Amino acid sequence: MKRIVIFASGSGTNAENLIKFFHNRENASVIQVLTNNPHAKVLDRAKKLKVSALSFNKIAFTETSDVLNILKSVQPSLIVLAGFLWKFPESILAEFPNKVINIHPALLPKYGGKGMYGMHVHKAIVANKEPETGITIHYVNEHYDEGAIIFQAKCKVNATDTAEEVAAKIHTLEMEHFPKVVEKLLK
Repeated sequence: MKRIVIFASGSGTNAENLIKFFHNRENASVIQVLTNNPHAKVLDRAKKLKVSALSFNKIAFTETSDVLNILKSVQPSLIVLAGFLWKFPESILAEFPNKVINIHPALLPKYGGKGMYGMHVHKAIVANKEPETGITIHYVNEHYDEGAIIFQAKCKVNATDTAEEVAAKIHTLEMEHFPKVVEKLLK
């Protein structure tokens, strides 16, 4: 049985989608949700779906081995960042090489890096009149959004699209593709 740990910072729609996708699967399941935000909706979503969920602070993540020790104790096959906003510590990346992936709401390498998440990305895409955008699923390394690309899916951006409309298109791509890519990586 493959074990998935999800890191999220916000509402947790991608986390919920992954938990539901892998629920009652024989080959894999989401066993833990971790968040850096004690008020994140992802905690409620995980609880409703009967998945263990914990929040942690910056000290536990970057200055001590607390989060690393949680991961060592559950031995994940894959660590999935689903709307997780903090840079991942090298200590965790070293312990779990090529086992940490992220989903980004743009076609990397464009619109990546520190501060480029959520509506910040969609507003930049609209402001720059990009003809298309999409999602990128990539391995996590020591730099924001620079790990090897695993998968991309594209969508058209119309000249009249608002950032909110672009966000809705991206959300559709995430819901459709993210669980399938995670499943493929686990095989």
